[in-house]
Amino acid sequence: MNAPIPCLACPLRPLPGFKQLPPEILASISAQKTGQLRLPAGAVILAEGEASDRLFTLLSGWAFRFMTLSDGRRQILNILLPGDLIGLQGELMAASTHGVETLTDVSLCVFARDSLWTFYRDHPSLALDVTWLAAHEERIVDEAVLSVGRRTALERIAALLVHIHKRATGAGLAREGSVPFPLTQIHVADALGLSPVHTNRVLQRLRRNGLVRLEGGRLAIGDLSALQRVARYWEQPTQQRPLL
Repeated sequence: MNAPIPCLACPLRPLPGFKQLPPEILASISAQKTGQLRLPAGAVILAEGEASDRLFTLLSGWAFRFMTLSDGRRQILNILLPGDLIGLQGELMAASTHGVETLTDVSLCVFARDSLWTFYRDHPSLALDVTWLAAHEERIVDEAVLSVGRRTALERIAALLVHIHKRATGAGLAREGSVPFPLTQIHVADALGLSPVHTNRVLQRLRRNGLVRLEGGRLAIGDLSALQRVARYWEQPTQQRPLL
């Protein structure tokens, strides 16, 4: 466990995609941090079936939230990017019904889970922010359910690529027209209920049509509006996100 970066020095907070907070609120958040954790790619942040007394904010790197069946089949529920709060889902203090694993090397801000009570008691505006984060997570999962339940394979993959591109751009990760894309085709398949073979075919089709470029672990979209039409992706206004 490393000494935490003070909230006033957080590299994410100046980004336009995140909500700005007054110094006294930042000081309260910083006081609740218990440390900063670094983990390599492929590490477990939260294990399925185990209770955790900690919450995490993903400061850098990528992770994913998932559930598995008894035979090992996995459903990825959400891709986690810098700024996301980890451990809020599920019943407080109960065993987790899902797991969280790192996609890349990550850095995490660590909070005691009972710090939520402090935020709710002392800072109603922070309580509202936590509620917003929970509702935002539910909206992302709703979109994933729509994809798996009703979108075609082409629409599913197009929607996922649009979603990741928009979120990565909002997290300040866009560089020269592209964003990081650490997902393998197996990750994409597990997120969308497809086979890896079918996933590969659809991605090749999108490449041939000039809609996407996936090279060197980065994603570039040739025509975002066109890809959104393919995905039947409902454009929503971009909102500044709370950051704990």
